[in-house]
Amino acid sequence: MNPVLDFIINQIFGQGAIFISLIALVGLVLQKKSVSEVIRGTFMTAIGYFVLTQGSSMIQGAVTDVGTAFSAIMNSPAPGESVDIGGQYGTQIGLVMLIGFFINLLVARFTRFKTVFLTGHMLYWFPFVFVAAGVDAGMKGVGLVIFAGIFTAIYMVVAPNLMYPLVKKVTGDDSFSLAHPTTPLSLIAAGVAKLVGDPSQSTEDIKFPKALNFCREVSIICSIVIFLTYVVMAILLGPNADAVLFNGTAPFVYFFNKTMTFGAGVTVLLLGVRMLIAEIVPAFTGFSEKLVPGAIPALDCPTLFPYGPNANVLGFLCSLVGSIVAILIFNPMGIFPGVVVPLAFTCFFEAGTAAIIANAYGGVRGCVIASFINGIVMVLLVGFGGYFFSNTIQNWMLVFGGNDFDLWGIIAGLVAKIFA
Repeated sequence: MNPVLDFIINQIFGQGAIFISLIALVGLVLQKKSVSEVIRGTFMTAIGYFVLTQGSSMIQGAVTDVGTAFSAIMNSPAPGESVDIGGQYGTQIGLVMLIGFFINLLVARFTRFKTVFLTGHMLYWFPFVFVAAGVDAGMKGVGLVIFAGIFTAIYMVVAPNLMYPLVKKVTGDDSFSLAHPTTPLSLIAAGVAKLVGDPSQSTEDIKFPKALNFCREVSIICSIVIFLTYVVMAILLGPNADAVLFNGTAPFVYFFNKTMTFGAGVTVLLLGVRMLIAEIVPAFTGFSEKLVPGAIPALDCPTLFPYGPNANVLGFLCSLVGSIVAILIFNPMGIFPGVVVPLAFTCFFEAGTAAIIANAYGGVRGCVIASFINGIVMVLLVGFGGYFFSNTIQNWMLVFGGNDFDLWGIIAGLVAKIFA
């Protein structure tokens, strides 16, 4: 049984491209598509997924040094590598994945909550977080698996269904939702933008002078933002810039490489999004009609990026500023168990997604104000989350937290401490 379970957990659920390709395959077969259409749809779904994840990896690599530089500026420890809790609790994480997804399918099949969680890597990371919360509180064995499985299932049902009306507001249709840890930031963005903004003044209607027509290209704007961010960091580091950032590389070459890598990552990511959406949404129709009537695919957050590229960039920049302001205020107060660094990765993906939603509800003003507030919220989440992950994955959270991982992790950690 162990080899079979290992194959299902690691080779199917643990591989995002394989998992989502199988969903497309089943959907196309259930629609009785021709062999040619099934092969094409399955392969293009996998290729689109790989293109999307490669773009995400390039973006991640381009922004990682922001946190390192800020740690050096603040004379605080840099975030370390993520704790590989999967090395000791891999089997438990796999079982939790299966439990969570199976319950998600049952809920979608028999209730009015129809979203199905399909973001492959998040199918792993949420069990990872919930298992870490349980382990940090002293849980183990069957109790740990049940605890993490219940929280994973609840998250997979609740979060995409909360995101569904927000996504519909942005896209104008009801074909998909999001399965990504941006839920609290998106809800805050929608609420704030409604109060302070004007949806008729969209970020996507910003008129650039002819000399600035290049600003319409989201990859160029993103590259410029990253360039300016690194230049400012280098100036603040002063003589230490070479040791912290450049490592012997000429400054111009370093800035150029980081800038172009980020821009290329955005370009690749958006291409992968278009490919994935073009294939998985039609293929999922068969899955939803035959196995889970009315099911709605919940996908990765970059699927929303084409609907508000300017908002995404603006949200990234404003949330980054907000998070730096919050760090400068809260770190010296000593209210967190550790030091928080700028969450550049979260600012682009989670806060950037929330900014697109804010733009739909409140235009430019709503986008700017909501994103700045979200930058502060992110710091509070990852800071207080340290009380629940200090013995497990807090270094990992310093890079990828400040979102659902911390919010739901704090809730799970509180419950785990009570029962443990």
